[in-house]
Amino acid sequence: MTSALDQIKQYTTVVADTGDFQQFIEFKPQEATTNPSLILKAVQKDNYKPLLEKTVDHKNKPMGQIIDHLLIAFGTEILKIVPGRVSTEGDARLSFDIKASINKGREIIKLYEAASMSRDRVLIKLASTWEGIHCNMTLLFSLAQAIACAEAGAQLISPFVGRIYDWYKKAAGADWDEVKNGGANDPGVQSVRRIYAYYKKFGYKTEVMGASFRTVSQITELAGCDLLTISPDLLKKLADSNEKVERKLSPEGMKNENIEKIAVDEPTFRFLVNDDAMATEKLAEGIRAFAADAIKLEKLITALQ
Repeated sequence: MTSALDQIKQYTTVVADTGDFQQFIEFKPQEATTNPSLILKAVQKDNYKPLLEKTVDHKNKPMGQIIDHLLIAFGTEILKIVPGRVSTEGDARLSFDIKASINKGREIIKLYEAASMSRDRVLIKLASTWEGIHCNMTLLFSLAQAIACAEAGAQLISPFVGRIYDWYKKAAGADWDEVKNGGANDPGVQSVRRIYAYYKKFGYKTEVMGASFRTVSQITELAGCDLLTISPDLLKKLADSNEKVERKLSPEGMKNENIEKIAVDEPTFRFLVNDDAMATEKLAEGIRAFAADAIKLEKLITALQ
């Protein structure tokens, strides 16, 4: 029988959410996403130490450039395997600096081109703050962020399903009902569906890539989303499952949704995100976490020099 993973591939571009690219042979994703946390996790495995050690050869360069070379080393190997794109994340500590984010993006693209990789196959990944630019907009938790990204012409957004689910489950505490709040009622699933419907209703070209999944159900409930970036453990569960997967999202199915268009300028963006406690807390938490892992990666490289 056809696996759940292969069924999803009929409706959605499957993206591997990992730096462990040696697993790609098994799951055959079309694209891949990385971030400092995933790269930090990968370089601590023996299989990837040669890439880390090769990066240390750039020890005479500033630490920021050394990290860039490490990210591109992983990205280049990934692009040799997947037919589509790779998302490479910029430094989360630049999330509120427009000029620095642009410069970092340009530096990363130049390194990919120097490695004979086309810029068309690379998405620079940035936090969905007001200062973000045309790229893969990550750490996205609200419709306001999604609208601002689409209005800015972002290529792709990554709404975080699992982290939204985590926040609501923690906030409910003992009152959380997993059955009542699961499946199509999962708050993370509902958030992505709302964003997807808004984009398709009003004709935005920005791609929606559901991310940060906790369960197989969260993935199958979003079958038909433009892209879904999935961790290796959930890719395996999907590959091992023969459960029928039905398409839940389609552009045609969203045309008659009862949605009002929202104008989002900078003051409105800041107010709407601030007014959403979940989005505010998870955005700040995500930036801090990625920044902290970038520092750990720098310390790991320093120890080898």
